[in-house]
Order: sequence, then C-alpha cells, then structure tokens
Amino acid sequence: MGSRKHNMATQLKEARKAKAFAKLTNCPTSPRKMRLVADQVRGVEVEKALQILKFSPKEASRNLEKLLLSAIANWQAKNEEANIEEAGLFVKSICVDSAGMLKRLRPAPQGRAHRIRKRSNHVTLELGTKNNSN
Repeated sequence: MGSRKHNMATQLKEARKAKAFAKLTNCPTSPRKMRLVADQVRGVEVEKALQILKFSPKEASRNLEKLLLSAIANWQAKNEEANIEEAGLFVKSICVDSAGMLKRLRPAPQGRAHRIRKRSNHVTLELGTKNNSN
C-alpha cells in the first residue's frame, strides 16, 4: 500500500473511532413501513427516542428499539469514561435502504399466478452528541 493510501486509511480509522453507529441488515420488514417509524426518531434525544419506540404499536419499532440500544452500547464502549446523561446523545442520522426481495408465487384464477414480493431492508443508525456534534 502506498503512503498516501496508508495515510488516508489511518485518517478514516480515526474518524470512525469517534462515531457510534449500529447496522441492522436483512430485516424482514418493508422499507416503507420501517421509514415511517425511523422518521419519528430522527434527530430526537436518545431517552425520548427509546420511549417513542417502546410505546409505538408498529412491529418495526421493536427492531429499531433493539438497534438503538445496540448503538448506545457501541457509544459506551468507545467512550468508557463519559456519562450518557451528560453527553446529550441524540439520533444523528437513521437511514433505511431496501435489501433483497424474496419472490413468491400466489395462485390466481384461470391457471395464472401473481408474484408476491416479500421485501426486506437495511437500517443504519448513527448517534451524535450535543456537546461536540460528531
């Protein structure tokens, strides 16, 4: 590896150390349904976001709640000396992308078949702090 590439790689590693994020891949929920819940917690403080997700009746909120708890645990692992309440954690960004689809066939009248697309998604959640806004 050249020196310029090596320098860029080390800079990227240092930048990633400051970020706290979590990824959820191949979640068997359609991206549209997941985005409805994700939009509710984008930009919200962590404590309030956990309450929103806990009391939401939607199925997607259960997966996002676990993902948010995972991101908080990742933040704690990187900042062992810091306190969560004093850091002012909030959901900096949450991105829902579509993943692969399972294609199934459903019988239809007169010998035909309709295609059923069972969609899934990938979610990336990043936390930020109010103090320095990573």
